[in-house]
Amino acid sequence: MNISIGNDHAGTEYKFAIKEHLESKGFTVKNYGTDSSNSVDYADFIHPVAEDVENKKADFGIIVCGSGNGANMTANKHQKVRSALCWNKEITALAREHNNANILSIPARYTAKEQVLEMVDVFLNTEFEGGRHQNRIDKIPLSC
Repeated sequence: MNISIGNDHAGTEYKFAIKEHLESKGFTVKNYGTDSSNSVDYADFIHPVAEDVENKKADFGIIVCGSGNGANMTANKHQKVRSALCWNKEITALAREHNNANILSIPARYTAKEQVLEMVDVFLNTEFEGGRHQNRIDKIPLSC
């Protein structure tokens, strides 16, 4: 499975932990994030992840910033992206089961590293339920 990951300066430590965790499980990880704690603009590192997911170059995306909000807003500008801001494994499971989220947005400043690794596992191992939820997802994109 191919995973694209992106982060700003607040998410660098978590990005490295996630990347190592995923690679140890045999996932291929494309790193678009900064490798530094120097201040950067999150959008520069999130758009490439969303483009990979949108264009099916990645099965899923994982994005990390301080609150998770800026990264999440940026990713959701892409038409085929359903990025979910999650802060625990229960919300993460629902994002996959009910919303068929294809990008996980993580708030680095409000989660613990161990918690984040659990969320990543839940995200990648939870199936979309379909059914009534598919009708709702079909209504998300705007047609211009």
